[in-house]
Amino acid sequence: MQKLTNKEEEVMKILWKLEKAFVKEILTEFKEDKPHYNTMSTIVRNLEEKKYVGHEAFGNTHRYYPIITKEAYRKRFVSSTLADYYDNSYKNLVSMFAKEEKISVKELKEIIHLIEKNK
Repeated sequence: MQKLTNKEEEVMKILWKLEKAFVKEILTEFKEDKPHYNTMSTIVRNLEEKKYVGHEAFGNTHRYYPIITKEAYRKRFVSSTLADYYDNSYKNLVSMFAKEEKISVKELKEIIHLIEKNK
């Protein structure tokens, strides 16, 4: 699975939300920094080349849909981030959140409870 650019990832989030969409429909979801139609069309075709998106043809136009699920992408993203920045250690990842006060003691206890429950 190839890494996505920020804009490609933004388009994927839109496609996961809409499930199927024409380029015009994708563009309407952009609130700020709306790309030009041709730029968006190129981004979507790049996603198709990377095997993230498929399409259905309707005459000269295409309706696009995600091939990769949000869950599959999230797992891949977390795995590569964990490997690249946290030495494949969930402990290092969680401790970073704790040090930066991005996770509460209550949330940590909930995580421990989930782990114990799944054993």
